[in-house]
Amino acid sequence: MLIRKLERQDVKTAAPLMAGFRVKLRSFKGEITEPDTDSGEAELNEYLDNGFPAFIAAVGDTPVGLMVCRLDEPCVWVEALYVAPEYRRQGIASLLFDKAEEIAASFGESTVYNYIHPNNEAVKAFLASRGYTVLNLLEVRKPYPGEKLTRKIRVDESEFDY
Repeated sequence: MLIRKLERQDVKTAAPLMAGFRVKLRSFKGEITEPDTDSGEAELNEYLDNGFPAFIAAVGDTPVGLMVCRLDEPCVWVEALYVAPEYRRQGIASLLFDKAEEIAASFGESTVYNYIHPNNEAVKAFLASRGYTVLNLLEVRKPYPGEKLTRKIRVDESEFDY
């Protein structure tokens, strides 16, 4: 297993991972979609164009895990973390996340920031195992055109569309 920076020449082979990440995110809202590797490729190119640090986990020449970070110095945000289903539970996400924590440490910080879906139990458990906990953020925005808000979530005394 090799963890390394995502390079431009990796984009085409890593695009299915980004596409899988987007499919997984949509599934948390009950949307069933197919992976769109062209969109995955475009998204990865956009991240690289904008200087976002991105890493892949590779078995041989095959990317099996992906992480993209956003830097808002000194804060490091994980924008995407995804491991191909057949490679999960092997420590790959931890190896990738270590890279984000290394970047944070290079800025003198001891934490990495994460936006996660409230019903993403796997990522909540993963982050908790690394000492992370929910501290304070709630995303407030208008629904996207055509977005269907099909659920409610409760935070303390408040209920929100989701």
